[in-house]
Amino acid sequence: MRGWFLLLLPLFLLAGEVETVDYVDLTRYVGKWYEISKYPNRFQKNCSNSIAEYFLNDNGTIRVVNSCETSSGMKTAKAKAWVVDKITNAKLKVSFFWPFRGNYWILDLGENYEYAVVGEPKRKYLWILSRTPQLNDLTYQKILTKLELMEYDTSLLQLSRKE
Repeated sequence: MRGWFLLLLPLFLLAGEVETVDYVDLTRYVGKWYEISKYPNRFQKNCSNSIAEYFLNDNGTIRVVNSCETSSGMKTAKAKAWVVDKITNAKLKVSFFWPFRGNYWILDLGENYEYAVVGEPKRKYLWILSRTPQLNDLTYQKILTKLELMEYDTSLLQLSRKE
C-alpha cells in the first residue's frame, strides 16, 4: 500500500498552483450570476437553476445571496465575502456562518464580465457562472479548454440549468 502512495505522489506534485485573473473590478462583478455548471458538492445537493447575487457593501465587503430550486421549493443561503488579495481583487473568502470560511478565487472572467469561473486552490470546488441563464456553446467550450490547461478535470462538471 505504501509503495502505491510513493508511486502516485509525483502525480499530486505535478499539479501547478491555481492562478486567478489579473484584476477584478468589483463594481462590475457584483450583480446576478446564473450557475451554468459546477463540481458536485454537498452544500448544493439536489439544487438546480442556482443563482448567485452579489452586493457591494459600503465597507468593501460583499453580501452574497445564493438561491436554487429543489424538489421542496426554493432554497436560499446568505453569506459575507471579503477580498484577501487587494492587488487583484480575485481572491476572496466567503463565510455562510461563523467560524467557517472558504476560498472564492476568480479564475477566468469574460472581457465584459459576461461569464466567470470560480474555484479554489485545491481544485476541489469549481463553478462556471454567466450573466444569462444560458452560455453559448463556443464560449463554454473555450472555458473548458482553459480549465483543462489549468489542470481541472472538466469531466466532473455537472450542468446546473434545468429550465
